[in-house]
Amino acid sequence: MEERKDLFFQRKRKAEELKREGIPLYPNTFRVSHSVEEVCNSYGKRSAEELQALEDRLALAGRLMRLSNFGKAAFFHIQDRTGKIQGYLRWDRIDEKSLEIFHRLDVGDIIGARGRLFRTKTEELTLMVEELELLAKSLRPLPEKWHGLTDQELRYRQRYLDLIVNPHSREVFITRSRTVAFLRSFLIGRGFLEVETPMMQPVPGGAIARPFKTHHSTLDMELYLRVAPELYLKRLLVGGFERVFEINRNFRNEGLSTQHNPEFTMLEFYQAYATHWDLMEMTETMISSLVQEIKGEMTLEYQGTRIDFTPSWKRITLREGLLSHGELREAGLEDPEKLIRYGRHLGIEFKGDEAPGKVLVDLFEKVVGSYLIQPTFVTADTTDDSPLARKNDQNPEVVDRFELYIFGREIANAFSELNDPQDQRERFKKQAHLKARDREGAGVIDEDFLRALEYGMPPAAGEGIGVDRLVMLLTNSPSIRDVILFPQMRPESLDRQ
Repeated sequence: MEERKDLFFQRKRKAEELKREGIPLYPNTFRVSHSVEEVCNSYGKRSAEELQALEDRLALAGRLMRLSNFGKAAFFHIQDRTGKIQGYLRWDRIDEKSLEIFHRLDVGDIIGARGRLFRTKTEELTLMVEELELLAKSLRPLPEKWHGLTDQELRYRQRYLDLIVNPHSREVFITRSRTVAFLRSFLIGRGFLEVETPMMQPVPGGAIARPFKTHHSTLDMELYLRVAPELYLKRLLVGGFERVFEINRNFRNEGLSTQHNPEFTMLEFYQAYATHWDLMEMTETMISSLVQEIKGEMTLEYQGTRIDFTPSWKRITLREGLLSHGELREAGLEDPEKLIRYGRHLGIEFKGDEAPGKVLVDLFEKVVGSYLIQPTFVTADTTDDSPLARKNDQNPEVVDRFELYIFGREIANAFSELNDPQDQRERFKKQAHLKARDREGAGVIDEDFLRALEYGMPPAAGEGIGVDRLVMLLTNSPSIRDVILFPQMRPESLDRQ
């Protein structure tokens, strides 16, 4: 730590010297002609003789990542957003001002270099530098070059540093961007309209979760960061937008884990005149096509396990899962007391007054979820656990819903939508009672949403897909924090106490 502090002060002294000599530390006059990727694409296959015959003069910029000084010459690497390229500098081929700047450079500085391309004796494509400019002085030293940034917590806190020195981290977030772009393109290609709905809402709705609360001073009213955009997207179905989607940020004032962050990203979409079976088919196509796009094949390895996304995927009901993997028989599923005793034996903290359907769901998550490694649709969820889903016409104890599990985790949740305003009111009342008891809130009913339903919402199906968890699979990331650029962390001052 002391050594790094000494380096910091050494760099500050260099910066002061440059300023006294009239050399700007942070200019914005250098213009780039090519990215590293463009250079490699345009010139990477040319021979040494072909490069020597070219008159092309290139201007590249990026961070100085390696520097080997040999007295009268030096090799270094410039890293930009697309990759790294080697630079070569000789004292007798560069102007005096550039040479003065070079002697004050440190690894981590951002520089601009102009010159021509050539190949070294080892055939490496290299920029012969004729002019050099300092574009931004780095006052803090980068992590030791051979080990990179290995402190996991520091990587999350100082993501900018992680991105500089860890190529894998950059690839994770490039993959994340490609994933979001693919999902957006897929839905637009099927006639969906991308929309934006409020992130601050007067009534927290769309999911049973503890919200973050805030206050609007001018309106003198409480507002909530949304736990889901569902009720606003359904209002748009009422308004005649029959296919809508939103790639949205949601906020839930609940726990932190490798799978949960208080702020997370969901893709949520709704389609009129469709059922959850229609969305099941579309989800299978969308995600398997995404895997093919990102990985180049229908399989990927996640945490040492090969997962196959080739359609068609397995489908089971919630009850089938419990009978297959739990210590229960068919008759036991109808005995609430037996279910609660079994759950307590497994460590679930049941109070004893839970709705039977909610008990079944909690048991499923505890007993069955971890077995669902390959993509699996779980259908026939209970009405008690699904206040916004349409009841099944043959069995009103369950709803027309599915959850997609991959590697033991819920990735997507979809159902045929409840559009009966009276049924929805009764379910809201029940949900409000639970919220008031368990969720530190008054459990307010969204009367405006009920009014919208009373105008008539077409039969529809909707789905939410956890983008963060999907990216975890695609990038083989063990924690959700690995795929969120700036995950929520305790303040450093608290961690030091």
